[in-house]
Amino acid sequence: QVQLVESGGGSVQAGDSLRLTCTASGRTFSNGFVGWFRRAPGKEREFVASIRWSDGNTYYADSVKGRFTISRDNAKNTVNLLMNSLKAEDTAVYSCAARQGSSYNSWGQGTQVTVSS
Repeated sequence: QVQLVESGGGSVQAGDSLRLTCTASGRTFSNGFVGWFRRAPGKEREFVASIRWSDGNTYYADSVKGRFTISRDNAKNTVNLLMNSLKAEDTAVYSCAARQGSSYNSWGQGTQVTVSS
């Protein structure tokens, strides 16, 4: 099973940018999907973005479309989430996950993103 570690979180002002990185170890991302999810205080975890490893197709939640970009680095076995024009409502713990088959079954511990207005 792949182990995932997120990095790049922090505290920023509204309108700023952050880049999160999901690094895999144990085995490489070779197929399936890698996704980013977030959980805000008092809310359910929600889907943010994903990328299909085979062809690089990307998918986004409506709330982040046009502001966030998910990308992959095959050589480094990482998936990045570039977050632009951050808003206070983007404040959450962001986690990456790997999916093979119908469900995400490998999860990282998460990284905190705090956006002050």
